[in-house]
Amino acid sequence: MEGKKMLKRIDLTRDYRRHKKEYLAAMEAVCEETAFSGGKFADQFDREFAAFCGVPYAAGVNNGTSALHCAMLALGIGAGDEVIVPANTYIATAWGVTYTGAVPVFVDCTEDTWEIDPDKIEEKITDKTKAILGVHLYGQPFEFNKVKAIADKHGLFVVEDCAQAHGAEYEGRLAGSLGELGCFSFYPGKNLYAFGEGGSVTCFKKEYYDAITTLKNQGCEVRYYHDVVGYNYRLEGLQGAVLSVSLKFLPEWTKRRREIGRRYLKEITNPRITMQAHPENTNPVFHLFVITVEDPADFIAYMEQKGMECNRHYPVPCHLQKAYEDLGYEKGDCPNAEYLASHCVTLPLFPEMTEEEAGMVIEACNGYEGR
Repeated sequence: MEGKKMLKRIDLTRDYRRHKKEYLAAMEAVCEETAFSGGKFADQFDREFAAFCGVPYAAGVNNGTSALHCAMLALGIGAGDEVIVPANTYIATAWGVTYTGAVPVFVDCTEDTWEIDPDKIEEKITDKTKAILGVHLYGQPFEFNKVKAIADKHGLFVVEDCAQAHGAEYEGRLAGSLGELGCFSFYPGKNLYAFGEGGSVTCFKKEYYDAITTLKNQGCEVRYYHDVVGYNYRLEGLQGAVLSVSLKFLPEWTKRRREIGRRYLKEITNPRITMQAHPENTNPVFHLFVITVEDPADFIAYMEQKGMECNRHYPVPCHLQKAYEDLGYEKGDCPNAEYLASHCVTLPLFPEMTEEEAGMVIEACNGYEGR
């Protein structure tokens, strides 16, 4: 593709250039007050994000992995406990469990939505199980009601990993307002993103909010008086200010993501390509548009020749990661997750894409003949 500019899988420069004035003004306001670690700008974003999600509380933290860790700790989960986790997710979902000393118990995904399979959960529940950690993967909500029914039957918590699902809806309710706690990431490239790292935990119960606020602030309620073993997990003031700007544009970005995603679903008709299913009781936000093909490397090379960057989310399922080999999982334990990992490709999709660029992706996908 010499001489022709490559369409990136995601291009953050377009948003920055479009809203540069607002972002720089927000960062300057933080610098003028030197409110860098936590502080008023981080607190303001917490209030705004809680209102957006439709919950009373949002506790900003330094990243999405910390959000998951704090959520587990707030529920009292620790050594000797088990938490049900989907095998098909980014590894940070499992880290949040492991950091507490608890054990992640991996469950397969469905063949069509690629979310945690409710029908596979109950067989993994033991007397050590304390929670089910569901992931709204790629921006598509998991089947919350079925998972919640199982959790209620066994006296378990349900926690949402919303790292890819800002604004996604399940039966009219927003991600982050369904379970006991909702865990968000604002890593660059997320639907709502910081200029660095950031995260949040949303909840309805003040006791959880208070626990997380103490945990993220070195275990302090009063400075220099440490009530519990805490962490340095505060959200930076600069990131809070940037996120407050971005939050204003999130509805517009979400609308555009949905337009592109639904166009892909309708217009990509190549039988060699399989796309994620989106049940009618959900309204996804298309953080990632993942497909499966027989030969991902061949498809990625083909798309590159056509001037489009594609990549893979995620080529190794959690249960087969070397970090968890001591848990004893083997190939074949989660066949749907394993198939997806071996065949996944992520197409370009971001709010600033033009109709022409979306059309290029569709045309290239439909022209792919494999080998």
